[in-house]
Amino acid sequence: MTTVAPSPTRTEVPTTMRAAVVTTTGEPLTISEVPVPTPGPHEALVRVITSGVCHTDLHAARGDWPVAPKDQIIPGHEGYGEVVAIGDRVTTLEVGQKVGNAWLWSACGVCEYCRTGWETLCPEQQNGGYSVDGSFGEYMLVDERYAARIPDGADPVEVAPILCAGVTVYKGLKMTGVRPGQWVVVSGIGGLGHIAVQYARAMGMRVVAVDVDDSKLALARTHGAEVTVNAATHEPGEAVQAATGGAHGVLVTAVHPKAFDQALGVVRRGATIVFNGLPPGTFDADIFDIVLRAITIRGSIVGTRQDLADALDFYARGEIHPTVHVETLEDVNDVFERMERGKIDGRIVMQF
Repeated sequence: MTTVAPSPTRTEVPTTMRAAVVTTTGEPLTISEVPVPTPGPHEALVRVITSGVCHTDLHAARGDWPVAPKDQIIPGHEGYGEVVAIGDRVTTLEVGQKVGNAWLWSACGVCEYCRTGWETLCPEQQNGGYSVDGSFGEYMLVDERYAARIPDGADPVEVAPILCAGVTVYKGLKMTGVRPGQWVVVSGIGGLGHIAVQYARAMGMRVVAVDVDDSKLALARTHGAEVTVNAATHEPGEAVQAATGGAHGVLVTAVHPKAFDQALGVVRRGATIVFNGLPPGTFDADIFDIVLRAITIRGSIVGTRQDLADALDFYARGEIHPTVHVETLEDVNDVFERMERGKIDGRIVMQF
């Protein structure tokens, strides 16, 4: 008779960990020793191996948005790591499995939005690194029902940005309605935008990249953009109209309000403009022009669990390769400072 040992539910973990904490909004993050969290029902404890740094993390640290993050928040929602402990009622994760956290950390699962495949609109959702602690620490919690399942063979550094930047632009591009062979403008070639160029190409779209930095436009060309426009030296509307006859859709990932103002000028009649970027403030829109040309303007916030699974599948098939630069947790404030000045090409990933 063969005896099968039960699967382990926990490996040895310390009681404390190093984490970057927002102690006061608007001030540098503090690298602190904090308790390692204990997983509750449906939760798993994950040893963080890498974590991407998103502009949303900077917004959380600066207190930029009308909805404030929780006090003493640990930011981060592009965390990749290994499950080391599981809580009660966990049925789909096991110790040793590779998973990731995401902005959509959890949702209620029963409201109208959750029932109809729009869980990202759930009013009861929890957000990684904002309303619940995230991945800027040596350990993090994930909800097994929402945690990303990482494909076998994924590069620990390269896969991290897919968990937010990747799924966010993938969903945003879908919402433009641009079909294969049609033109899409990606405005802002930063952490999101350079990945958006790759997803757009993988989805069969023709890409125009718009930015104010020639080095970022060069990065966009390496990822497949056919047309690039420097908005600091050329009027984007005139340049894009001349090159394409007007784009069929626009994805604005930039974090400057002017990019939103410019979006109407680059499109043709019947186009759809999708906003991903979240700068503070408002933008000007010509109502007559929107009505006359039947322009659709939409907002798109990250993606559902299925969107995330799809985005990871594009990566697993070799279609997406984020441009990444490795830093450490101790570098986080320097990373934020460079991010504010727009001095990062691609995505920063912290390796633990």
